[in-house]
Amino acid sequence: MIVEILHRVGEASGIQTFMNTAWGWPVIESLHFTALAILLGTVGLFDLRLLGVARGISMVALHRFVPFGVGAIVANALTGAMFLVSAPDQYVYNPAFQLKVACMLVALLNVIVFYSKPVQTMKTLGPEADAPRAIKLIAAISLVSWCGVIVFGRLITMFRPPYHWCLWC
Repeated sequence: MIVEILHRVGEASGIQTFMNTAWGWPVIESLHFTALAILLGTVGLFDLRLLGVARGISMVALHRFVPFGVGAIVANALTGAMFLVSAPDQYVYNPAFQLKVACMLVALLNVIVFYSKPVQTMKTLGPEADAPRAIKLIAAISLVSWCGVIVFGRLITMFRPPYHWCLWC
């Protein structure tokens, strides 16, 4: 059911046609990976600082780069959606894709938790300060989740799954 809906969206929007041109897939994949590099370069660096790396750099100063990471997440969501609607059966039934989505959900829930209150605590800390344990846990979850997104994203191409692998489809 979901595969058919996604397939229809891909056809109706023209995305499927574009993605199957000589330049469609390579261009979108290049944009996807560039955005992923920006995401990990900004959010990952910020997470590492929260974990105690580079204590001489202010957490608040590094936090200014996070909007670039948010923009990268949006770019990744758009380009990822283009992949999904252009070949839905290769993604929906793919265990690596399912794990990638799970990691993205954990990362996004983690962001909601961070911005609910801990961000205010972080903003009061000086450049040499060590983040509280709760903030370090949030940073570790973020870093592991985004690394999982990268790893499982790369593994998607390793699996051309038979349809019975999807337990919820």
